[in-house]
Amino acid sequence: MPNWGGGAKCGACEKTVYHAEEIQCNGRSFHKTCFLCMACRKALDSTTVAAHESEIYCKTCYGRKYGPKGVGFGQGAGCLSTDTGDHLGLNLHPGSPKPARPSTPTNASKFAKKMADVDKCPRCGKSVYAAEKIMGGGKPWHKTCFRCAICGKSLESTNVTDKDGELYCKVCYAKNFGPKGIGFGGLTQVEKKE
Repeated sequence: MPNWGGGAKCGACEKTVYHAEEIQCNGRSFHKTCFLCMACRKALDSTTVAAHESEIYCKTCYGRKYGPKGVGFGQGAGCLSTDTGDHLGLNLHPGSPKPARPSTPTNASKFAKKMADVDKCPRCGKSVYAAEKIMGGGKPWHKTCFRCAICGKSLESTNVTDKDGELYCKVCYAKNFGPKGIGFGGLTQVEKKE
């Protein structure tokens, strides 16, 4: 049947979409007011839409329905998502098993033990986590605590020395613990003659 003077049919409500109110996605036209996620009904735009065949979803619902399932496929880095989208009417692919739940409950003492195993900074005594850890003298240090004990200069692997569990820059170490006498930076020729 010819489409006299109108536009395309809306992919959601099947009514005519005129050019002024048209949003196109995946080769189909939608009214601006009909451009909604098919699961949660959230308004979509070009940055939040995810199309699957003739269906449109927000990226979150699309991931729940068509994304990978299981450990490590959560909503962010290092996360486990157990949200299957059932409250939104989303189900796993037909025939797919639901994600397995752990058979034993989480043991709080294991968590406490893991937290107790975190390294402590010798300078400030606080926990040192991997993102802020620098090793020096065989011990973990915070980046901000990795300084000379005498002058406070920030240290690097090229200028650090350690003595009795403390860190020093090479200059302070040489002045305080290095050999003394003529030619070693302790006494000068002029001082010796006097």
